[in-house]
Amino acid sequence: MKNIGVIRFTTECTRYAQIKGDSMPKRTLWLLLAACFFAGALWAADDPLVGEWKLNPSKSRFPDEMKVESAGANKYAFDFGAGSAETIVPDGTDQPGIFGTTLAVTVLGPDRWKVVRKKDGRILLTANWELSKDGNTLKDDYTEFGPNGSSSNVKYVYQRMAGTSGFAGTWDSTSEEVNSVFVLQVQPYEGDGLSFINSAEGVTKSVKFDGKDYPKQGPNVAKGSVSSGRRLNELTLELTDKTNGKTTATERIELSPDHKTLTMTVLAEGRSKPNIFVFDRK
Repeated sequence: MKNIGVIRFTTECTRYAQIKGDSMPKRTLWLLLAACFFAGALWAADDPLVGEWKLNPSKSRFPDEMKVESAGANKYAFDFGAGSAETIVPDGTDQPGIFGTTLAVTVLGPDRWKVVRKKDGRILLTANWELSKDGNTLKDDYTEFGPNGSSSNVKYVYQRMAGTSGFAGTWDSTSEEVNSVFVLQVQPYEGDGLSFINSAEGVTKSVKFDGKDYPKQGPNVAKGSVSSGRRLNELTLELTDKTNGKTTATERIELSPDHKTLTMTVLAEGRSKPNIFVFDRK
């Protein structure tokens, strides 16, 4: 493939320069190294994944699963799929949550709860839950807030899979309605890598395709979060996300043959169904 050839060419150039460095005039050596670097940078700029991609909600799917269990003494354990439950008293106060965040749950009525997550005092998300009269359907008006003040909204409908009454139970989403514009930027990274920039969530994921871990960047990134990548071919990538050494998600990124559609299939650890994001090139 094109990228493999350029990477091999760059590697061979560098090796040749190292071998001939003692006998080669210094000016010639630097020109050779510059040519090698330019070849790698040129490939990255020409990578067909580079560009701006706008989410197509009608083709995307975000199935969600969550569990709420009674923990006694007016406490509930909330498992949103992060691999560990957060035990909270639903009194509206900010209480310690996962990854350095706080979680607050307010009981607004027998069939209405409000969930708020913050980090360093800044609201990351709100979720307004409403239970149906028969207790078998849960509606979630879910909004995330980016560090730049932007917001994204999804309206979920969940079906009860376990439990008998109230919000305690196991819930699987049956539909998701996206009510916001979501743009993903893909840019070259250090010659032969790529950066995936989600400005709405304040997260940048930059990787080279060597299987090594690269730190995520951004104000909403949990401490110890890294990503690694493999390029399967010119149009297909695989990424692995980890936090503190533990795998949190795997992603498959596929570009259509006409280079107009980008599909990201994301399977979070502990989930049985992946999220499927379909983007159109802007």
